[in-house]
Amino acid sequence: MRMMTVDTPLSLSEGEPLKAGVQFRKKSSSLKAIQPKQKPKPRIFIQADPHEMLFSFTQKITEGMEPDVILECLDFEWELHRMYFFKSQVLSQLLATAVQNTDLHTADSYTKAFAIALRNLYNSKIEVNEDDVLGILASANVLQFPSLFYKCVQLMRSSIGPTNVCSYYSAGCKYQQPSLISDCERWVEVNLVPHLGSHIHLRKLPLELLQKVLRSSRLFTFNEFHLLRTTLCWVFLQQNPKIQIIPSYDTILTYFSSLPKICAFLEREIGQRYIAIFQSLRLHGITSSKHLEELWDINFLPLPWLTRILSDHYHALENGGDMVFQRDFNTQAVRFGLVLTEEPRYHAEIVSIYGFFFEIKAVRHEASAYSFYMQRVKHADPIISFFTAERSPVSLKQEREVKYEIKAQCQIDGKWEEFTTERLTQKFGVKKPASKSKVLKASIPSVPIYVTFSFLFPSS
Repeated sequence: MRMMTVDTPLSLSEGEPLKAGVQFRKKSSSLKAIQPKQKPKPRIFIQADPHEMLFSFTQKITEGMEPDVILECLDFEWELHRMYFFKSQVLSQLLATAVQNTDLHTADSYTKAFAIALRNLYNSKIEVNEDDVLGILASANVLQFPSLFYKCVQLMRSSIGPTNVCSYYSAGCKYQQPSLISDCERWVEVNLVPHLGSHIHLRKLPLELLQKVLRSSRLFTFNEFHLLRTTLCWVFLQQNPKIQIIPSYDTILTYFSSLPKICAFLEREIGQRYIAIFQSLRLHGITSSKHLEELWDINFLPLPWLTRILSDHYHALENGGDMVFQRDFNTQAVRFGLVLTEEPRYHAEIVSIYGFFFEIKAVRHEASAYSFYMQRVKHADPIISFFTAERSPVSLKQEREVKYEIKAQCQIDGKWEEFTTERLTQKFGVKKPASKSKVLKASIPSVPIYVTFSFLFPSS
């Protein structure tokens, strides 16, 4: 290949070429110098495409100055101005050499993103849109355009949501951006169950990230069953990659129930890779007879697992709620959660375990003042629904020692913050003041707020 400058023709084969740090894939890339022209030739574009839009933009910025270099890349000839190349290390080097094998794909979306990246060479202020940020990030990486690259990372960190968290996480890993990786992990910790679990993008969640999040002490869930249901949905989506909508829970149950009954799903060859994920769940926290029957029917968990769960429940019920097989609060405490938004100002829910009923509460007093606490209620209390009272076991013990922690998580000025009571031990009676836990008070200026109530019944 030859590159012709305005003054002197120079063959790149003469002398030792300058090597660039990035290579272009598939189609070779090159730069050509453009000979000075007397008058710019008029251009008529039938349909705007990325490189034509870029040409129009550069003509406006340079006030009609003729391009003096051509970049051949992505099946286009991009007419540019070398005076702006100082912003990109690769383009600066390409003035003296050519680099082959680009890291960009030739898809239209990446062509558009590459055009936006080149356009930012001419901008005094970097401009990036969220829709094309992944392609622009890849382009900035290829061009070694650091200000554009970190602008993309900054935009991604501030716009994480259920539709992009998985792709952002993958990009963070690919380009070794620990801050982006950490932000994605943190988002999944609190949003796996309430948000990502209801989106088809749950399928893209990497196995290693899911396993890490399930073991996190900051993981939020409404209860242990909701977490199991979300995890089952994730496995279903891995096994059915052509499904385009999030399935109902009944669909998931039907699918696993329809598989051969030779052995449990996790014992099959296709299921063994998921064992560590389900070992990270707190299955002993699933106490509803209906949910346990469903687990039995779908033949998903190995029989020894189900036997252990039922045995633990029986032992706890026989011994006044004592959870003698669950002693590690950090990994075995049973969790219940509330998500607070703008309205209503008062949130409360009845939870029960081993015959004991608790009301978990969150109250907003003023614009940013909140209180979180729980209190034990009698099994005959009117606030307990007839359905709950009818199907739940009842303990007549007047006191129950409980280890518990109340934790609230939220974003303040873009950073995740935690408020907690720390771990406490208290004997809960059925009458005030013994029935009420310590109150967690916090000033939180924004919602949503994710509140987790974790507790464990030690041996009495």
